[in-house]
Amino acid sequence: QVQFVESGGGLVQPGGSLRLSCSASGSIFSIYVMGWYRQAPGKQREVVATITSGGNTNYADSVKGRFTISRDNAKNTAYLHMNSLKPEDTAVYYCNARDVRGRILATSWGQGTQVTVSS
Repeated sequence: QVQFVESGGGLVQPGGSLRLSCSASGSIFSIYVMGWYRQAPGKQREVVATITSGGNTNYADSVKGRFTISRDNAKNTAYLHMNSLKPEDTAVYYCNARDVRGRILATSWGQGTQVTVSS
């Protein structure tokens, strides 16, 4: 199993930027795909962006062109660079990972990091 610690969230005005970090520990050798997810109050958790060990990325339509996911395999860390933030980006952001067989590696969803976009 893999554990994740998210950081980097905060309060930012619309149009601003933030960089989130996700540090993984545990069975990190199993990680194939790392991803960022978010959940706003009263809404379902949704995938924001994913990245494979080879650097292949996918993004939710709502964040394409604004967010960039990256990873540093040597540091077992994933990042989410968020630009042109909108109020609708307000949510708790979580990270997770899947192995090559598609199995979710985190034992449970962690604390996440709060992103609030407001003027």
